Amino acid sequence: MRRHGISRRKWLKTAGLAGAAVAAPVRALAEGQGPAAAPWGDPLETLTLVEAAILDAITARLIPTDENGPGAREARAARYIDRALGGALASSLEAYRQGLAAVDRHAATSRGARFVDLAPRDQDAVLTDLERGAAPGFTPNSTAFFTLVRTHTIQGTFGDPYYGGNANFVGWDLLGYPGLRLAVAPGDQQFDPGLQPTHVSAYDLGMFTPKPSRAGIWWMRVFYGD
Repeated sequence: MRRHGISRRKWLKTAGLAGAAVAAPVRALAEGQGPAAAPWGDPLETLTLVEAAILDAITARLIPTDENGPGAREARAARYIDRALGGALASSLEAYRQGLAAVDRHAATSRGARFVDLAPRDQDAVLTDLERGAAPGFTPNSTAFFTLVRTHTIQGTFGDPYYGGNANFVGWDLLGYPGLRLAVAPGDQQFDPGLQPTHVSAYDLGMFTPKPSRAGIWWMRVFYGD
C-alpha cells in the first residue's frame, strides 16, 4: 500500500465503511475429543485447530495491530470466517482447507518453518508470494486464495459483531464509525461533530430480525462475493 502512496488508515476506511454500516458442526482434531478451542478462545465450529491457527495468523498480518490501533486478530476476524464457513460461506470451505495447507507447505519450503512459527517479516513475504501468484499448490492459483481470505478478513473486521467478528467493536472504532443511530440530532449533522460511538449491533435495536449466524450473510456475498 505504501508503494502506491496509500496509508493503511485510508485503505481501511475505503475497504471497511461499506461493511461497517450493515448489520456446522464442530470438528475436533481427533475422534472422541470435545470441541477444540480456537486461538481466539471459543470452540471451533468448522475448521480444525491447525487450520484455525494458520488462518488467525494470516488475518493478523492482513490487517495488523499497529500504532493506529487493533487489527483483525483483536476483531476476531478468523472467528467470523470459521463460523461463516459452516453456513453462508460454505462453498468456500474446501478452498480454505486446501489453501491453508498450501500456505503451510509454502512457508516450510520457502522460509523453513510452519507459517505460524515464522517471524512477521517472513509471514509477510509468504503472503506477498500468494498475492503475486508465485506460491505453488493452490487451485486455481495462490492469488485467488489470497483475495478470498483478504475479502473475508475485511468482512470479519468491519461487519456487524452479530456474525462473530468486529469483537468489542474494534473495527468500527478503528474506522471512526460511530455506529447505528435511529435519530440524528442537529448537532450530529455538523462538520466533524465528534460523535460518541453507540457500540450497538443492528440486531440489538429490536427492529431488525436476526438471521442464523451460520446461514444468512447474503449482503456480504452480494457485495464482496465468496
